[in-house]
Amino acid sequence: MSDAHADSQAAAGTDAVLVRLMERRPEPERAVIAQAYNLAHAAHEGQKRRCGDPYIVHPLAVAEILDELHLDHETLAAALLHDVLEDTKLDLPALTREMGATVADLVQGVTRMEVLAGYGQLGRGATLERQQVERLKKLLLAMTSDVRVVLVKLADRLHNLRTLRHLDSGERQRIARETLEIYAPLASRLGIGQFKWEMEDLALRELEPATYVSLARQLDERRADREDYIQQVVALLSSKLREEGIHADVRGRVKHIYSIWQKMQQKSLTFDQVFDMRAVRILVDDVPACYGALGVVHSQWKHVAREFDDYIANPKSNRYRSLHTAVIGPGGKTLEVQVRTHEMHLHAEYGVAAHWRYKEGTVDPRQEMEARVGWLKQILEEKDDAEGPRDFIDRFNRELASDRVYVVTPQGQVLDLQAGATPLDFAYHVHTDVGHRCRGAKVNGKMVPLTTTLRSGDQVEILTTRNAAPSRDWLSTHLGYLATSRARAKVRHWFKHQDREKNLAAGQEIHDRELRRLGVSAPDRRWLRERFNYRAFDDFLVGLGCGDVSGAQLASALQHLMPRAEAPAAPARRRARAARPVTGFQVHGVGNLLTQMAKCCQPVPGDEIVGFVTRGRGVSVHRRDCPQMLRLEEQARARLVDVSWPGGGTETYPVRVLIGAYDRKGLLRDVTTVLTAQDVNIEALEMQDVARDHTVRIQLTVQVADLAHLARVLDLIAQLPNVFEARRTG
Repeated sequence: MSDAHADSQAAAGTDAVLVRLMERRPEPERAVIAQAYNLAHAAHEGQKRRCGDPYIVHPLAVAEILDELHLDHETLAAALLHDVLEDTKLDLPALTREMGATVADLVQGVTRMEVLAGYGQLGRGATLERQQVERLKKLLLAMTSDVRVVLVKLADRLHNLRTLRHLDSGERQRIARETLEIYAPLASRLGIGQFKWEMEDLALRELEPATYVSLARQLDERRADREDYIQQVVALLSSKLREEGIHADVRGRVKHIYSIWQKMQQKSLTFDQVFDMRAVRILVDDVPACYGALGVVHSQWKHVAREFDDYIANPKSNRYRSLHTAVIGPGGKTLEVQVRTHEMHLHAEYGVAAHWRYKEGTVDPRQEMEARVGWLKQILEEKDDAEGPRDFIDRFNRELASDRVYVVTPQGQVLDLQAGATPLDFAYHVHTDVGHRCRGAKVNGKMVPLTTTLRSGDQVEILTTRNAAPSRDWLSTHLGYLATSRARAKVRHWFKHQDREKNLAAGQEIHDRELRRLGVSAPDRRWLRERFNYRAFDDFLVGLGCGDVSGAQLASALQHLMPRAEAPAAPARRRARAARPVTGFQVHGVGNLLTQMAKCCQPVPGDEIVGFVTRGRGVSVHRRDCPQMLRLEEQARARLVDVSWPGGGTETYPVRVLIGAYDRKGLLRDVTTVLTAQDVNIEALEMQDVARDHTVRIQLTVQVADLAHLARVLDLIAQLPNVFEARRTG
């Protein structure tokens, strides 16, 4: 086919799309859309997409996606022009003259959203510049000012996902990952289920092609049986609901491939065990009818325990409302049932865009949009306690992806918290001073640890004392006191404003304690302060004391004292007692020699190591501060060689640990419970007799992946009642 013929066919297709965009619209709106199309067509003249189509095909497709949501003519005009400022010579003043300020502002907002393409990297350890964060804040401000900016960008990403096949593999995977990390969660928070589900399926197809094809094939193979089953259920339920005088629309529900895969991953299920593979949805006229229909379902079939959610009484953070239940349906097969009103269904499908379709709704569209983007405004407004760019990025990342829990104060006020929040998070949400003075909590009238995970419906009461202050333990992610970045920022803020000398002393204590209990030699001070971007070592210690740098971050940094050292990515256990060869070590300056771990000092990844060429047993790998290595005679030191940790190895490493505690019933059980929960294998255990002062010493040899793993384990053991010491001894 010639290029001219292809262009002719494409032109015919674009004309048809343009006609559809103008249907059902009054003449003034049609004129705006036509003007936007002509301007975009002229600006993109001569530009081609990777597939060879004229570029105008893409903005037309984006506008068509938004037209399916029944969005207004200004949004469609912005969709047609969304790439002109970035990809053509047309500038903002000219666009404003041609299309007016509203459309131009929308296009500029969409152009600014390109900052999201780099956002995914900000959350993974890249260097943060305050300027980058300020750009992101301006973007969020634009999104809260006019949510149509986000809708255009989401439609743009959706069409790009549909046409990925013309890009190379690396680019396709990057776009797919970015979609799952940013765009699909953003669509979910705005309640646009249609966008979210399709984005997730298309992204999974690129990232896990074999899994996607397998699930699609299994769904297709059983489609006929599943559809016959659903038809029987729909007929039976429709009849029963009519008998009860409930006017309802009962239909089968399509299950998306990504949600099947996600449920299989999260709950370790097989394909056949996914509850909502067979699913129906009941649409009724009002809320009382929802609960009436639910009663019919539960009276007809046995309810599956723990598979009921009332999102009408407790809506999700994206305003999603529905009743979810699972029952043992006909033939003993598990069946998921959703019950909602027609209006709830429209909002579940279209979210923030629903009011453009549902003109008869009782909710003011401006109030609805305000509620949908309220979480963005909260992020922008909570800046008094933020300690820097990382806090803002962390808060945005958590808010973007998190579910919510709804808990109740003793006065009956309902508070909306991030899923995983603890009573201490609740206290800081109520008021900063309540958090600082918190010393205990009651959940549903019972005393609970401050690390308890709250659930929707819990009533929480905080117990405070007048002169209490935050604990540095609250900042340790290992210990689980705080789940929200907002609360952690307030704790850090408190410590940062304490006396510098106190923070300096506290930082020195934390520094020395970490080195002592991890059993590592003192690192170079200049290297350490530069690693955390401090000008002086004392400033680093102050940062450590006030919580800007955590003990966990210090432990992680100690793994990289040698530039060549790399910790294994996916450790698997090996027996400590067998000094069998360990593969993967890089022995510098020597050929491929057999290597084995030294029993005397038992190095773990992150330790500085050195190799010793033995007689007939290859290279024995020691810690550089191993007493045997330090005592070597001059003649023997000639047999030392440089070695590096293996990259991507599959080993865990034995470490000797000493635990000191006041004796009590259940002490050993609690220690072993912690180790089991952290996937630590115990190779040897020795418990000394109880001393006169009622103390006991427990000597353990355990398998850990690296120093960070060891630090986490020691942190958790040290928190056990009666334990006063937990450190590495070899």
